Amino acid sequence: MSTAAHRVLVIANETVESDLLRRVIATEARVDGAAVLVVAPALNSRLAHWASASDGARRGAEERLARCLDLLAAEGVSAEGYVGDADPLLAIEDGLRLFAPHEIVIATHPEGRSNWLARDIVGRARSRFPQAIRHIVVDTDKNHEYVAA
Repeated sequence: MSTAAHRVLVIANETVESDLLRRVIATEARVDGAAVLVVAPALNSRLAHWASASDGARRGAEERLARCLDLLAAEGVSAEGYVGDADPLLAIEDGLRLFAPHEIVIATHPEGRSNWLARDIVGRARSRFPQAIRHIVVDTDKNHEYVAA
């Protein structure tokens, strides 16, 4: 990875392909010359997890991640990515070991649809990691996206 002045670690699963997330990353990369690492956790249902049937979740995450990286490349952003641990906090920890970011961006669905918000992943990440945490909410049902406080 380059030695860019600013390094951004992005954690997103189904929201990884959102227009807002791509715009935020692209703007930051162009303005700050940021290096970007996108991690897409391979999320699974509880039943599939206990049955050790993670192939479908991994394949879906790989496909979404590849589309995200292609869309970023089309915007002129050089980003790398990989499929991470199903637990987003562990995925962040792994990303920190590999990348040493200045900022972490977490993209979720809105309240009521987001398992990550129900588990307070954003709040727990803010208490656990010293990097600035930016939360992006993507509501595909209402075609509404916003950067949360």
